[in-house]
Amino acid sequence: MNQDWEDRTTAAWATFDDYPEERAADFRGMIDALVAELPDGSPLGPFERACAWDSTGHSDKAVPLYREALALGLRGYKGRRAKIQLSSSLRNIGLAEEGVKLLTPELDGPSDELDDAVRACLALCLSSLGRDREGLSLVLGALAPHLPRYQRSMANYARALVDPTA
Repeated sequence: MNQDWEDRTTAAWATFDDYPEERAADFRGMIDALVAELPDGSPLGPFERACAWDSTGHSDKAVPLYREALALGLRGYKGRRAKIQLSSSLRNIGLAEEGVKLLTPELDGPSDELDDAVRACLALCLSSLGRDREGLSLVLGALAPHLPRYQRSMANYARALVDPTA
């Protein structure tokens, strides 16, 4: 879509906190109005609608929309966001294993500012499956580069949680 649409969508999301829970439908309506401007088959439509449902506490309604956006070819930064958010929603509805399968390949994908979010959501999915050590390893590994000291130690501890020979 064009930059004007992107700017208006960003502006709409900037107002999200102005919509208390009892007005969540109003917020979703605003997003739906923006989505209505998109051409048929645009992956941005289901993505934005999924985000709106997800952000207003309806993971169950968001999951099929995230899947649709990805199936329609949502790629790049928003495609990666969709995978992260879909994984989180899958976990919320009791399908954490699917979340793990969706996010694990992202660990080896191109690096960007969403790397830590990938690890955090993957860690939550792993924890929901009783794989807490693996999840903690991911979180410590993501945290280590941000620490003012102890980066090497924390990275080593993270590896040791899943590989006792490390």
